[in-house]
Amino acid sequence: MGEFNIGVIREQFPALGRTVGDCNAVFLDGPAGSQVPVRVAEEMTRVLLHCNANEGGVFATSEETDALVEDGIATVASFYGVQDRNIVFGPNMTTLTFSFTRAVSQTLKPGDEVIVSTLDHDANVTPWVVAAKEAGATVRYIPLNEADCTLDMEAYRALLGPKTRWVAVGLAANSTGTVNPVREISALAHEVGAQVYVDAVHFGPHGLIDIPELGCDALVASAYKFFGPHMGMLWAREAHLLSLPAYKVRPATEELPFRWMTGTPSFSGIAGTAEAIRYIASLGEDATDLRTQLQSAFERIRAYELSLMVPLIEGLSSNPEIKIWGITDPERYDERVPTISFTHARVRPREIAVYLAERGIFSWSGNNYALQFTESVGLEPNGAVRVGLLHYNTLEEVQRLVEAIGAL
Repeated sequence: MGEFNIGVIREQFPALGRTVGDCNAVFLDGPAGSQVPVRVAEEMTRVLLHCNANEGGVFATSEETDALVEDGIATVASFYGVQDRNIVFGPNMTTLTFSFTRAVSQTLKPGDEVIVSTLDHDANVTPWVVAAKEAGATVRYIPLNEADCTLDMEAYRALLGPKTRWVAVGLAANSTGTVNPVREISALAHEVGAQVYVDAVHFGPHGLIDIPELGCDALVASAYKFFGPHMGMLWAREAHLLSLPAYKVRPATEELPFRWMTGTPSFSGIAGTAEAIRYIASLGEDATDLRTQLQSAFERIRAYELSLMVPLIEGLSSNPEIKIWGITDPERYDERVPTISFTHARVRPREIAVYLAERGIFSWSGNNYALQFTESVGLEPNGAVRVGLLHYNTLEEVQRLVEAIGAL
């Protein structure tokens, strides 16, 4: 694809043609799951209808399944910026994280410490809390700078010590859009011999994931947040995947990454995940390799999303009854993705979400599974309204939202 053509892009997503009453629907619900382009659904259908077999057989359809799994591993590896095959597929990020932390719990002992964040989705909090509790280890929480909803890095440095074993953080917050300084978090953790587990789910559709740059030891994301099916993809260093006790049946192989993929995986989901990544790459300049094309695509996505995020934040900020939870300084927009959580001085978040839905604008309200965050800043039990921009949204949709909130 040449220039970033929003018309051509939207034509690939049939859901965007939906109407509510006499208005086109506005999909600002992307942080909970994006819409899917036709090519992803077609690829999944092809697999289900024409090569629906289990892996490891000596006949044609099984060999085709083996090939699509290998293609999925290679494609996700390019998406993550790694050269190895340490890609574990599972139902979603939450399930994969519980599997990983259940294994980690077998290596923890009383006196060990695990650090989690007060800004994360609970899928990167509770699994670690449960694992620590089962092992008799201690959980520490990185507090927030409430003014801009960023992590208190000075407090984080103070939490680290010789007893720290794992640090679990998000790459981007699904509540406030904050992009955490994961490279610094990883470097500081490694200084005390700790390992770092990163939830990249919310960052996935907005920017290029670069595991070597992040310096983390494990990272997980979910394809349904970046235009694919409900699938999770975990990467971890080979030493962890080999040494941690994978919970699996006796006949299952010890070969990586399959010792971690318990039961029969969703082969159509793996194919759809790879196709979603190729869709994203198609938005970039033509290149000889997938990684370079993805880099170009995310540069365009970032620039386009920024052109929508600026008027969205400005429009909401101009309303004296609205409080945005997160970074609103234009000089710091590189520290966030275009996910906005806000509260209204008079109207509860759920009522606003209903009001918007009646006008064809799809949003979310509540804690959005970032319970540690909403508890920390006193937003329980109502939470906040959350809207999220993706590269298929338009300026007209942003204006509709701002005008609707202004008319409350």
